[in-house]
Amino acid sequence: MNAVQSAVNSSSDIFAAINAQAKAGTTDASSGSEDVQNRFLKLLVTQLKNQDPLNPLDNAAVTTQISQISTVAGIENLNATMQTLLSDFNDSQSMQAAGLIGKSVLVPGSRLALSDGGAGGGAKASGGANLAGPADKVTLTILDAAGKVVQSQNLGARDAGSFSFTWDGKTDAGTTAPPGNYSFTIAAVRGSETVATEAMHLGTVSALVRDKGAFQLELAGLGRVDFNKVQQIF
Repeated sequence: MNAVQSAVNSSSDIFAAINAQAKAGTTDASSGSEDVQNRFLKLLVTQLKNQDPLNPLDNAAVTTQISQISTVAGIENLNATMQTLLSDFNDSQSMQAAGLIGKSVLVPGSRLALSDGGAGGGAKASGGANLAGPADKVTLTILDAAGKVVQSQNLGARDAGSFSFTWDGKTDAGTTAPPGNYSFTIAAVRGSETVATEAMHLGTVSALVRDKGAFQLELAGLGRVDFNKVQQIF
């Protein structure tokens, strides 16, 4: 009986160790799983050899122990599979993100960078918006750094979803605004109802940055944005 009790206590210790290992994770799931199963089988054989003939181990108890070890092994294998899938996903995402370098993307934000246009070119700035539904009228309002309205224009009717626009740098007075940083707002209506909108700024991807396991895009003049925030690519 002492041998049986010792075996039972060993069983409790082993299952406690198994649970701790499952929580902490393992770098070699296959090897760890085989080691746990081998220890379990040795323990089960020891229990059977030392059981009291007049009070043998209950079949239900043995079945429960077998189910427990199968569950733990299954969880370890699932964890290993998920880690592999996550690694593959991250590799795929990095390749996609790297392919965006040099391209323009539309991401949430309301900043406009007005360029000087260079030799022979006119000043311009590009942005966009995302509409929750179709709109009969979309109004774009551009503001300077002090929050003063520089220009307001009607962009006409738009379908639901994202779209882009280009500002030629002209003010409501017909003059050309100086190059620099501006902001904008978008208002949309359908009939008498307001359509929910989200301002989107357009930036050129200059670099790919990995931060805390996630990928971010460095946009020239606009800073960093999460890769999954990209709404449109140009």
